[in-house]
Amino acid sequence: MNVGTEQEWQAARKELLTAERELEEHAKRVEKQRQGLPWVRVEKEYTFATEVGSRTLAELFEGRSRLLIYHLMFGEDWEVACPGCSSLADGLSGTVVHLNDRDLTLVCMSRAPLEKLAQYKAQRGWTVPWVSAYGSDFLFDYGFAFRREEMAGGCMSTAMRSGRRTSNRPSP
Repeated sequence: MNVGTEQEWQAARKELLTAERELEEHAKRVEKQRQGLPWVRVEKEYTFATEVGSRTLAELFEGRSRLLIYHLMFGEDWEVACPGCSSLADGLSGTVVHLNDRDLTLVCMSRAPLEKLAQYKAQRGWTVPWVSAYGSDFLFDYGFAFRREEMAGGCMSTAMRSGRRTSNRPSP
């Protein structure tokens, strides 16, 4: 433990504040880059297992113009989902109605088979929709399915509908 004087603390705190401001500015630049990523037209027909049966990517929108997919890491051979992903998902259920009110549908998506997802969802008490991409190329095609050694990737993507067309923009 580093113990110092109040003057040393004040000087170190000023230095830290400067570094934090630089970090904030860098985060703003990165966010601007993220927002500038091009949308990618989705030409392939993807299907997913849901609690109400098989659904296409377009059907996941549930009539709304935007879809937010939380890529919750839960591999097909895993016993439980990623602890960090689960922690974030614990707070999602209450946000669904607010997002829906803003013309946005939220779903969690994982590689594990639907039966495994449904059991884990019930154990956690989640109500947020959770779909299985098991057997689909979607997560691989857009860089959200990884081998164990590649698990440091991003965890969200956004999609937009315009008429019958769907566009996807993975978040880095």
